[in-house]
Amino acid sequence: MGAGKHEEFSVKHNRISKYAKALAHPARVAILQFLSKKKSCMCGDIVEELPLSQSTVSQHLKELKEAGLIKGETEGVKVCYCINEKEWKAAQLCFNTLFNNYKETLENCCL
Repeated sequence: MGAGKHEEFSVKHNRISKYAKALAHPARVAILQFLSKKKSCMCGDIVEELPLSQSTVSQHLKELKEAGLIKGETEGVKVCYCINEKEWKAAQLCFNTLFNNYKETLENCCL
């Protein structure tokens, strides 16, 4: 999207777009699935779960953190990550609203 066009869309549209961008890579989906199964923050174990280098995982974690879907806290030389529950629930609500807005169309639509 061109520079300066984001403000022409609603806050809801931009929020859904932010979440969708964060979910647009299978590595980030895998990270979110991994973190969502844990009951505590993860420090360093994420790299062991993915077939990617440390630097690539770090970039994906950065994208997820910028979208607000995860939180990261520094503990010594490590950064520990976990799901950001508040933003996670907001994302779920956004996507549920988007998909629930769909109205069934006629059987022969677009045929």
